[in-house]
Amino acid sequence: MKDLSNATFIIPIRIESQDRLRNVLTSVYFLLANFDTNIIVKEVDSKSIFKTDVLPLLEGADGIDLSKLTHIFEESNEPLFHRQKVLNEMIMEAKTKIVVNYDCDALLPLESYTTAYAAVLSGQCDVVYPYGQGVYQYMVDATDDLVNKFIDSEFDFEILKEQSKPENSDFGWVQFFDRDVYIKGGMENENFRAYAPEDKERHFRFNALGYKVGRINNLIYHLEHSRGPNSWYNNPHMQHNLQLWSDLQRMDKKKLIEYYSNQEYLKKYQ
Repeated sequence: MKDLSNATFIIPIRIESQDRLRNVLTSVYFLLANFDTNIIVKEVDSKSIFKTDVLPLLEGADGIDLSKLTHIFEESNEPLFHRQKVLNEMIMEAKTKIVVNYDCDALLPLESYTTAYAAVLSGQCDVVYPYGQGVYQYMVDATDDLVNKFIDSEFDFEILKEQSKPENSDFGWVQFFDRDVYIKGGMENENFRAYAPEDKERHFRFNALGYKVGRINNLIYHLEHSRGPNSWYNNPHMQHNLQLWSDLQRMDKKKLIEYYSNQEYLKKYQ
């Protein structure tokens, strides 16, 4: 059990398919089985699938300390999942020095977690992307059999490679943040609606503001899933999001500070 006790993984979820259900269960189990850490899962949906279909399986698993897991459910019939708002609410819930913005479909080699954690904890970095930029992603064609084999092997990543293909990776999935820096830097921009390209803007912004942004040139394993209404493929607000990203990336440090200091959504977290 590796010590990440001064970190909180924040995982926003809406479970819209069976493969997303499997991925949520796999990632949360993986974190609890390997790390002494804290996890907040916030689920926003018309009903809680995590409570009925995930928690009972975790409760029955050997060696899992559920006292480190907090599940928050917010009932909502909104068709689109406002991921940025949910993340901001969890940032404020977290009490540790480090906050990990964590995609429920992502897995990393164990040393990537510990290296990123140590870099932020020591002050070497303010933000760490624990995977490389380029062809560092393994897109995993995950099945129940493959995931069970992976778990039974005590997390041998070579097993995931059996049904994977290499793809490009850039700015999404997982980031380790100094919590204070995350808040001072504007947290998640709630003006982006649903998905994309908020990941690019986040990376651009924290670099432009002068924070120490690090990178670990290691692999990331992305458990593939079906694409429902809450994906960049189907986002009805994509043109709005792209225009916002276009506007923001033209700003220098001074203009970014001015922009974020005037955002209404941030005032509710002060």
